[in-house]
Amino acid sequence: MDIVPVEGPRELSRFIHVPYDIYRGDPNWVAPLIGDERIRLTPGKNPFFEHGEAALFLLRDGARFVGRVAASVDRNHDQTHGERQGAFGFFEAPSAEGAAALLGAAEAWVRGKGAAIARGPLSFSTNDECGLLVEGFDRPLPLLTPYNPPSYGAWIEAAGFRKAKDLLSFSIAGPYTTPAAYYRIAQMARRRARVTTRPINMKRFDEELALVKEIYNSAWEKNWGFVPMTDAEIDHMAGQLKPAVVPDFVRFAEVDGKAVAFLLYVPDVNVALKPARGKLFPFGIFHVLWGLPRIREGRLMALGVVKEHRRTGLAPTLVVDLSDALNARGYRHSTISWTLEDNDAVNDLAISFGCVRSAAHRLYEKSLTA
Repeated sequence: MDIVPVEGPRELSRFIHVPYDIYRGDPNWVAPLIGDERIRLTPGKNPFFEHGEAALFLLRDGARFVGRVAASVDRNHDQTHGERQGAFGFFEAPSAEGAAALLGAAEAWVRGKGAAIARGPLSFSTNDECGLLVEGFDRPLPLLTPYNPPSYGAWIEAAGFRKAKDLLSFSIAGPYTTPAAYYRIAQMARRRARVTTRPINMKRFDEELALVKEIYNSAWEKNWGFVPMTDAEIDHMAGQLKPAVVPDFVRFAEVDGKAVAFLLYVPDVNVALKPARGKLFPFGIFHVLWGLPRIREGRLMALGVVKEHRRTGLAPTLVVDLSDALNARGYRHSTISWTLEDNDAVNDLAISFGCVRSAAHRLYEKSLTA
């Protein structure tokens, strides 16, 4: 086996297609759209590359390409956390030996960029897909949630990486029974803190995005691994999610007319994408168009409250609104992901609502200076 750098369109296409061989026949893997993957990996199309760099590597065994990895560095991360981090992501391998070769190539590249620590999987930051699935292999995962074989964790650890942090997922089946305490908290918040809630206004989408960016970068700024999203990254993600947005599922909480919290719940488009096998054309588009209106499960991707309003009941108030909206549309299953393993406030909120832990993704790290 040998390592092959991705240096042109042909190698990039091979890089994108590696998972199709690894997951052939796996009923829980959902192929990403090939066009979207090409955009994610191309400077000039993915706004990550405005503040980051990456190199892609393939693992070749004879005439076959059997593994891959991306190595990246991010100036925004380093400025936020005061360290030099290198990341690995888009990781797929056929064996422990292959994993060691790929991770070694990624380490050498980020070390050459001045990194003092390597972390991953990050594709390319915590604002994108991140973490290795270590718990919850029994069902397909919702959109933008990584899936991998159970063997990968041991292979990464054999290459010298150790756990840095676990990212948790919680699930609940509908119809949703909102605890009475949530309604009491919501009523008190509306009465005492002058809280009002509303859905996103799709006719003022750009203005609403500006509010999301302001709240997101304020509410998450102290979180482990947080990297502030740029305007271009917010716009890019919004453009990807906008076709699936249900206005009642994206809600703002306001105090005296100022937005200070938001909630983002998105129907799980993976349900519609799975039959397409990564290709919209010629026939995949029909699977998607037929499936989208019939989706009755989704993912709560974000719930953020700015610091000065965190003890005023805004989170339960938004959850009450979402629960009512999901019941009105007949949603049968929801996933909350991801949350940090030590974010007790959010994890306790999920459990108190009746959610159960359903998956865990692990981020690994390794010192490059030891």
